[in-house]
Amino acid sequence: MTSDPVNSWLAALDPALRPAVDRLRAIVRDAAGDAVVETIKWNAPSFAHRGADRATLNLGPKGALRLVLHRGAKASDAAGVAFADPTGLASWPAPDRGVISFRDADELEAKAGALVDLVRRWMAANG
Repeated sequence: MTSDPVNSWLAALDPALRPAVDRLRAIVRDAAGDAVVETIKWNAPSFAHRGADRATLNLGPKGALRLVLHRGAKASDAAGVAFADPTGLASWPAPDRGVISFRDADELEAKAGALVDLVRRWMAANG
């Protein structure tokens, strides 16, 4: 589901970035299913799964895209948290926070299948 704040954020976005941003948003929504709600947090589209923040889009320099997988805004006790990432797409600065970076829309599209799998498993493991 897309909210009015999301539509406002998208309207202000550089039109050149819109196709890649829309594709990344669609991948997250498709992977997360009906239990995901898209809002704007941290000045970017963010996705809550079953009421808890789980993924946030981030725009980098020169059209780069990032998707941060997380377990909420606040640092949480990560003791005992383990999540396998056989895709190798994400860097994991903490056991409960992964960052997936794409240089551009072409790289995003090339890795879309693996990203869908990774996001689907992240949402299921943290839902």
